[in-house]
Amino acid sequence: MTAEAEPMLLKAGQPIDEVAVLPRRVRRSLVRFVPNPRTTPFTFGYLVVLLGTTLLLKFADPALTARLLQLSSTDAHNLWRRPLTSLLTSALWLSDEGWLAYVVIFAIAVAPLERRFGVRRTAMVFFSGHVLATLVTELPVMALISAHVLPNSAGHWLDIGVSYGFFTTAGALVFLLPGRARLLALAATEAFIAAIWLSDDPASLDSVVTLLGHAVAAHFGLLFWGPRLGGASAGRALIPAGRHGPESVV
Repeated sequence: MTAEAEPMLLKAGQPIDEVAVLPRRVRRSLVRFVPNPRTTPFTFGYLVVLLGTTLLLKFADPALTARLLQLSSTDAHNLWRRPLTSLLTSALWLSDEGWLAYVVIFAIAVAPLERRFGVRRTAMVFFSGHVLATLVTELPVMALISAHVLPNSAGHWLDIGVSYGFFTTAGALVFLLPGRARLLALAATEAFIAAIWLSDDPASLDSVVTLLGHAVAAHFGLLFWGPRLGGASAGRALIPAGRHGPESVV
């Protein structure tokens, strides 16, 4: 190799090295975005559980899965008879087989909160919203059935899913956004809630109950959890180096 050729080959190799680096950067960004057991164990573990229950619904005996869903549903009738069982298990099932769509939703609405505040706080936000929105929407249905305003059939429908939980975490995340981004994210969240309602039978009781549950969950995250998590985050920023602040935000 001549003395003139070596510098030319080195220069020619520089763009190739830069191009080779780009896919690695893209892969790192994707790895950070996708829930994984190292950085977002709660989100990742929950998605694994949902994948398991989705596969169970697809391949297990229909009589068995129908019984499991019946026991887990938080409709008014089942919530009255099995309050703890239904509240604890209704969020372990998906109402359809679109598990991959929930991977995207959890990556956007749950994982960012976990990266910032950890497993315990994220789980508290998620499950408190699930329980609160369920009770706020189903207890009035129970009362109206008891008062004979609604028929008994209004208390029998399949009410399962994780949407109340992730709308609560989404609401908390919206509060934590700065300025105009907060308004845009809030508008997007409200539009998403409306789109879910309109895509179903808007006039049916179960659609109205679900709509109210989504709205309650999102605004509970926005107005209750958002300020508390924001205050905890600001408090950590003011703690001098070498000291540790309190872990609780409630």
